[in-house]
Amino acid sequence: MENFRLRLWIGIIGVVTAFIWLVPNFVNLENRWWFTKKKLNYGLDIQGGLHLVMGVDVQGVIAEQIQRAAVQLKGELQEKKIEFKDITTVDLQLGEIKIEFTGEAQKKAIEALVEERYATVFQALGVQNGALHYRYYGNYLTDYKNRVLQQAVETIRNRIDEFGVAEPSIAAQGSDRISIQLPGVADAEQAKSLIHTSARLDFMMVDTSKSADELQGLINEVESKGAYDFKSLRYTQYVAKLNEDLKGRLPDKTMIIFEKLENATTLEAGRRPMLVKTDTGLGGDALDDAFVSFNQYGVPEVSLVFNSMGATRFSDLTGANLGKSMAIVLDRVVKSAPVIQSQISGGRAVITLGQGRMREQAVNEAKMIATALRAGALPATLDQLEERRVGPTMGADSVQKSQIASLVGFLLITSFMLIRYRGSGVIAVLMLILNVMISIAALSSMNATLTLPGIAGIALTIGFAVDSNVLIFERMREELAKGAGFKLALVEGYHRAMSAILDANITTAATAVVLLYFGTGPVKGFAVTLLIGIFTTLFANVFVGKVVMDTLINKLGWQKISI
Repeated sequence: MENFRLRLWIGIIGVVTAFIWLVPNFVNLENRWWFTKKKLNYGLDIQGGLHLVMGVDVQGVIAEQIQRAAVQLKGELQEKKIEFKDITTVDLQLGEIKIEFTGEAQKKAIEALVEERYATVFQALGVQNGALHYRYYGNYLTDYKNRVLQQAVETIRNRIDEFGVAEPSIAAQGSDRISIQLPGVADAEQAKSLIHTSARLDFMMVDTSKSADELQGLINEVESKGAYDFKSLRYTQYVAKLNEDLKGRLPDKTMIIFEKLENATTLEAGRRPMLVKTDTGLGGDALDDAFVSFNQYGVPEVSLVFNSMGATRFSDLTGANLGKSMAIVLDRVVKSAPVIQSQISGGRAVITLGQGRMREQAVNEAKMIATALRAGALPATLDQLEERRVGPTMGADSVQKSQIASLVGFLLITSFMLIRYRGSGVIAVLMLILNVMISIAALSSMNATLTLPGIAGIALTIGFAVDSNVLIFERMREELAKGAGFKLALVEGYHRAMSAILDANITTAATAVVLLYFGTGPVKGFAVTLLIGIFTTLFANVFVGKVVMDTLINKLGWQKISI
């Protein structure tokens, strides 16, 4: 008696819990109280959305990292009062630098400092022409590239989370690509804008040794010689090619980037070349926060708050360059280049967006920049390699066909169970419906995303769910054929069929676990729904089904159920 009551209460609690998680999928609870608001999300292939493949400029990050390492090493040598001639980069792709020394004593001091602070980072290559040569260790470089890629993935995920996309799929592909799937995105352009706003912030001192007219003359010359222009390449590619072609004709450790003219809507419409120094060593990784603010005239701007290390570096930088212009550079585009009037301490700065634009446009741009910076600065620039938009019509068509397939399968199974097992078949069909409901409730509780492979998993669950009931009912028929009473046949049928049921479900679960572990994307979705289907089948069709039949026979006094 006690055992029956326990099983009855477990069944009731399980069904009620499933109902609680199921309701948000069918009732709008936005302004109503309910136990939970979680519901099933739909994947890209069902509700449509945006699919992107982004290329990550990992090698560009390596090049910048070795340049910053050279600046940092120079500062450390100066701090230790170790004399040296210069520190320059040799190979930006492999991360190689050379340190020119003045004498044997200085050489040993430099080697000792590098050994002490960079023993696991730099490999000594020896001495050539009065200079020590160092290169990043291969393992360090590989690990750093992986970290760059993973950081880019996490940064994009943070930005998409702020954008409010439910269950996005963002994953690394190979060594320099990221796959992004954004289901249900209504404003695809805004989502793309947020992803593309790489928000790589740099504070770079302006080099005034060449005027804007001189720079434009150099630009025109190399464009004519190389047969390319601003329109023929992406901006990042254009800037990189331009500076590569001008190597040796620009001052050392400088580069040309562009500032958008105040009245221009785009860089293509109007831009001004600017020569900036690349060895400042202060970037967006020094930020703690970024938010939209307004100046005394109500013009929107982006306020920046530095972390402790960034605040110190920014204060030193402004103090050492009084009267000079500092370019605030976002994605290699100069946002503003104010003249440093005094040392700026306190760890705060402002990005002004300039005049000549509508207020709403300026506010939206400020919000986009602040969101991107607050969500994290991308470690590398991104290039869009692929874009596919899945329309809701295509998704709806796929869902409709999947629903028809599932419904046809359900009707065939129902017809078979009712014709073959009659009254017992009715119970099996009711448990099958309960099985599907619990499966959807379980997926909802996990805030899971349902895709077409997931629907296939549910359809397969419908197929093998009644298999357990078939085994039980056939065992019961065997006992009844031997002359046993219905109560005994019920007990023996469940008892003797259980080993076969467990064997079948355990082997299926093992297959699903393998798919879940080794599979990706759609395969994982199928494996998850299959695993959930196995547990809901054992609960609904076996456990609850037994409780229902025990209740009818032992509690309500039914003599038998047609089978």
